[in-house]
Amino acid sequence: MKQLRYLLICTLGLAIGAAGCGGGQDKSAEEKSPAAAETPAPESAATAADPKGIGKFRDVQLTHPLDAAMAKKGQEIAEVKCTSCHRLTAEKLVGPGWKGVTDRRTPEWIMNFITNVDEMLNKDPEAQAMLEVCMVRMPNQNLSDDDARAVLEYMRKIDGKN
Repeated sequence: MKQLRYLLICTLGLAIGAAGCGGGQDKSAEEKSPAAAETPAPESAATAADPKGIGKFRDVQLTHPLDAAMAKKGQEIAEVKCTSCHRLTAEKLVGPGWKGVTDRRTPEWIMNFITNVDEMLNKDPEAQAMLEVCMVRMPNQNLSDDDARAVLEYMRKIDGKN
């Protein structure tokens, strides 16, 4: 009797789980919109990464030499909002280490990630790849554009940019 009850509970649990996940079945043709069926899908972010990321920053002008005052402001912001999860070295803590980030990413991508983290994690292939490694979504720190630019300048300083 106990085995029968256990079997019934397991079967019921599996049935509920399959229903909640859609049973692994694809939507039928009737459920899909006719426009979606006829119109080829545009190239998605999952298939082509934009080196500038997803967001409003398309042309970030960097200063040469490095803006020391902006980098100092960026350091102050980072110490409050960033360094509990990010190391200044290449070492991963919760998030990836910052060393070399300005060599690996464009200034626009960094600015878009800092200010548009949710959309970047949802749609940008590079951000999604980092999420797979780090396993924790970066919270939106609600930085202003100027604060994000200061953090970028601090990242440049860490990487020895002049």
